[in-house]
Amino acid sequence: MRRKGRSPWRQAGRRFARKKAAMAALAIILIVYLAGLFAPWVAPHSHSEQNLDAANLGLSLKHPLGTDRLGRDILSRIIWGARTAAIVSLAAVGTGSMLFGVVLGCLAGYLGRWMDTIVMRLGDIFLAFPSLLLVILIAATVKPRVSGFISQLEESTGIEGLLASGVVDYFVVFGALSIIAWVGMARLVRGQILSLRERQFVEAAEALGASTFRILFVHLMPNVLSLVLVAASMAMASAVTSEVVLSWLGVGIQPPNPSWGTMIWENAGMLRAHPHLLLVPSIVVGIVIFSFNILGDGLNDALNPRLH
Repeated sequence: MRRKGRSPWRQAGRRFARKKAAMAALAIILIVYLAGLFAPWVAPHSHSEQNLDAANLGLSLKHPLGTDRLGRDILSRIIWGARTAAIVSLAAVGTGSMLFGVVLGCLAGYLGRWMDTIVMRLGDIFLAFPSLLLVILIAATVKPRVSGFISQLEESTGIEGLLASGVVDYFVVFGALSIIAWVGMARLVRGQILSLRERQFVEAAEALGASTFRILFVHLMPNVLSLVLVAASMAMASAVTSEVVLSWLGVGIQPPNPSWGTMIWENAGMLRAHPHLLLVPSIVVGIVIFSFNILGDGLNDALNPRLH
């Protein structure tokens, strides 16, 4: 009886499942992100509900992580902040790294010539500046213009609440991160495509008259997908860090919309009197970033055939 071969992806999945640290990191990320995305139903209190009579409370059954100086529940604000981190990081990595980065890297590596020159020189321009400073510059420059456009849109259409909902902050932050995030992914994918396009299976596909689209996304893309997944997990950690730093500096997600960066900034001077106000969001940020790094290492070990 002929035995069917195992799929490489199934084998990689089994190898990944045996890595306890990576599985624990994945569980932490899923719990934090799902709690954030379903914050209206998961959070025990509103992130903006104030009660000055309950300000700066310690840990209790009603407030498991205590309250801040305005009596707002810390746990609820952490969960709502996770929603901000999830939306921004998923949108930035999904559009910047996974969409623009992969597509441009594939086109630059396979087509070469003028396409390669344009994509790589454009990437060099972005890499010539410190990435975080460039993101801050883009966010600070674009935000007033986007706010003005949304304000005019509200006046002309009669739609209210767009500015108050924080859509401008979310759009500007993930847009600025997307503009920067594609460069590293494009360079990684380009390097792999340059190596793969000389293989015999690509030459055979070209000889049979396969279109450029089919060669790129049917024959070449599956061979670089493992590296893309590893790079994307690392990019998620970078996106979370950038969102926190931008909000902390005042050019990211701003009150009343919740953000871990805003929580850290608001309570920066409370370390001695009420250390939990600063330590709790800082520890959560550290755990999430560390989990993404552990997840990336686990994916790399599971998906890299040279390690097995």
